[in-house]
Formats: sequence, C-alpha cells, structure tokens
Amino acid sequence: MAHGMTTEKPRILLTVDDELLERIDDYRYGNRIPSRSEAIRRLIEDALKQFETNQPK
Repeated sequence: MAHGMTTEKPRILLTVDDELLERIDDYRYGNRIPSRSEAIRRLIEDALKQFETNQPK
C-alpha cells in the first residue's frame, strides 16, 4: 500500500449550521489545531471522556 493520503479509517459526513462551524473554527484556531477534522475529532474525544467519566459504575 502506498504511503499517501489514503486511509482505511471510516469517514463520516457531518452537516452543521454556520454558528456551530464558527465555534469549531474558534476552538481550532484558539488551540492551534492544523485542521477542522482534527479539531472535531478532539472535541468528540473530550466529550466522550467526560460522558464516560460521569456514567454510574
């Protein structure tokens, strides 16, 4: 397999409104994250960690 931009990871299509996109971009630029995709991935990871921490055991 070539070492290009190809990936075997699943992709999703996400539709957001202008306000949410602006908030994502503000987070991205404020944290010096190189891409929108990476910013969204980090936001999801953080939210899931918080959710998992707050689940009853």
